[in-house]
Amino acid sequence: MRFARRAIASRTPSAEQARDEGRTDGPCGRGCRGYVRVRDLALAEANGDTARWKFVVVAGCLWLDPEEREMLQHPAVGGVILFSRNYQSGEQVQQLANDIHRLRQPPLLIAVDQEGGRVQRFRDGFFRLPPLGSLGAVYEKDRQQALRLAQEAGWLMASEILSVGVDLSFAPVLDLDLGVSTVIGDRAFHRKPAVVTELALAYQRGMHQAGMASVGKHFPGHGGVVADSHHSLPEDERSLVDLQMKDLIPFERLMHNGLNGIMAAHVLYPQIDSQPAGFSGRWLSGVLRQMLGFQGVIFSDDLSMGGAEWAGDYPQRAHMALQAGCDMVLVCNQPQQAARVIESLSDYNDPAAHLRLARMHGSVFPDHRTLTHCQRWQTATALLEQCEPERWLDMDLE
Repeated sequence: MRFARRAIASRTPSAEQARDEGRTDGPCGRGCRGYVRVRDLALAEANGDTARWKFVVVAGCLWLDPEEREMLQHPAVGGVILFSRNYQSGEQVQQLANDIHRLRQPPLLIAVDQEGGRVQRFRDGFFRLPPLGSLGAVYEKDRQQALRLAQEAGWLMASEILSVGVDLSFAPVLDLDLGVSTVIGDRAFHRKPAVVTELALAYQRGMHQAGMASVGKHFPGHGGVVADSHHSLPEDERSLVDLQMKDLIPFERLMHNGLNGIMAAHVLYPQIDSQPAGFSGRWLSGVLRQMLGFQGVIFSDDLSMGGAEWAGDYPQRAHMALQAGCDMVLVCNQPQQAARVIESLSDYNDPAAHLRLARMHGSVFPDHRTLTHCQRWQTATALLEQCEPERWLDMDLE
């Protein structure tokens, strides 16, 4: 199947585009944009003026220092990802985001992992989101209630993140909980592809209503392996046909229903290709772009993970991921290596990737206080409090 790359011309969608994609200003209306800082990762995106490539940089504090400001203004840098160590309070992280966004025009993309359950970077002052697996458990008893909870969870997560000036959370998780991957586990909605698809569509609808783009992960599926890709390279021995019958179903369904981005897994599928999915042209350009017709953004997973060591040193990992089809590459927790990648990408140029990435910025940034006093926030939090809470676990490597 041939695919056409969708041009993305503007940073903020028009009102007509927002309606078409299910995005609205929400019951709380448009608010002020407040932002803050991060020093922890390195993404890659293209500069709007030079159309050069971009990546992500950073390291780990609450405010930008002069060295970080200089790094974030490098034309190869396209964004920043925040972790728990970058968060002290809503006011602090909003100031940090504001500082980051003011550094460049067009502004850098600011991202975070705010899935809920074990993976929630911003905690104090934010609603304690349940793990996605708890929504799957509700589905077993009451399908309609589970779908309502999923939509409100997506809206609540996205609205709270946007209210502090952060553009994007890498969500939803589209992996299946097949009972073998502890790193996925209850981060997945359910074991059945049809249930994951239904809940993820509802969750994505809530994100879009809040004004946030969606990123499905970890393509083509991390739920069928025991090994944790943070520490080693997992191998999934299943065939492409087997994956099409299970793991790929949620990805395919969502990408034909408004999914804006995909994050590729550091998992090897030897029956399909000799290279891990995140470094594989067969997976990213062949299966994802051509066979499935995906036209959105492709993100790498963190290149500092054990599952990425296979590809060589950090610059080699970045170039291999980009050549395979990634639009933006992430380097977390390794600021010195991020600097090496930035320099290696100084001459990288992919205008098509820049156009796709332009639509990943948040379109609505509500005032946080106004948000927490609006009726939908109160209704959503009351509904989600019914889900079984779990103790905080810090997965800052994700």
